[in-house]
Amino acid sequence: MYNEFTFTAIVLLLVCAALTIVDLLCSGLVSMFSGIKFGRAFCWGLLSFLLPAGALAYGLLVERNIFKTNEVELHFDSLPESFDGYRIVHISDIHSRSFRSRTGALDRAVAKINALHPDLVAFTGDLITIRPEELDRTAPSLKALKATDGVVSILGNHDYCTHISGSIGSPDAQGLAELERRERELGWCLLLNENISLRRGADSLSIVGVENWSRASHFPSTGDLAKASEGTEGTFRILLTHDPTHWESEASGKDFPLTLSGHTHAAQTSLFGWCPSKYVFKHYRGLYEENGRYLYVNIGLGETAYPVRIGTVPEITLITLRRK
Repeated sequence: MYNEFTFTAIVLLLVCAALTIVDLLCSGLVSMFSGIKFGRAFCWGLLSFLLPAGALAYGLLVERNIFKTNEVELHFDSLPESFDGYRIVHISDIHSRSFRSRTGALDRAVAKINALHPDLVAFTGDLITIRPEELDRTAPSLKALKATDGVVSILGNHDYCTHISGSIGSPDAQGLAELERRERELGWCLLLNENISLRRGADSLSIVGVENWSRASHFPSTGDLAKASEGTEGTFRILLTHDPTHWESEASGKDFPLTLSGHTHAAQTSLFGWCPSKYVFKHYRGLYEENGRYLYVNIGLGETAYPVRIGTVPEITLITLRRK
């Protein structure tokens, strides 16, 4: 079957062949004019040319199929006693298009999530990359996600189907409506500037979900934190917002002990601790804390732009809430 994997493998092979030919020519010139033996020049050139191609092949064939669970335990004075030990699995950026030819990998991720026995699964946006039809392949896998209080989700910038409309900042209304319908068919609770209350006896916990909010003008920005928060004052609140820049711009100074985000993918590349995302996002990966309030940025399960992950294995985050 001719698919994304086959196409990328063919491209990698062609690139390697082209680099080998270039290396042969360059090694001949180096040997001719510098006196360095041709074999030595060729081997060093081949190594320098093929290392990047090897890294891409590893990211394509291996790393994007490894699902790592990061476990985080957070302590709060204000957490209701009945929610002490509450387990939230945080996932983000599935980008169903990236699983269209490897639903088996997605099944493994879902099984790994279910094995954690979460009280809640929180998905922070970008279920698709371009079109709702991507869910034709992934919906059976995603329907199998299980948690005591179900799956709660929000929209990410790709979920507005802007690539269909032809303008990255302009949502496609029909595509968005279709995505919302399909997401609810999964049995997920999609929050569109809304909130839900979870109860344990007399105690309650609020999940606040905003639509996509972004400082970048080329992304849809319809998130309304005030509207989403209505009626939650005085409760322990967890905010779901796709873009982590929303936290630093608006949410961090408000009473949200925990905010969950995605979006960055950590650029799908991290080499020896260096990640290009840090030049774009102040908060791009993992846990951050300011004045006793926390932000967790999940780097996602899927990919966009290119089907490779290097140093950024797909992430499942298990967050356990503890009362101090």
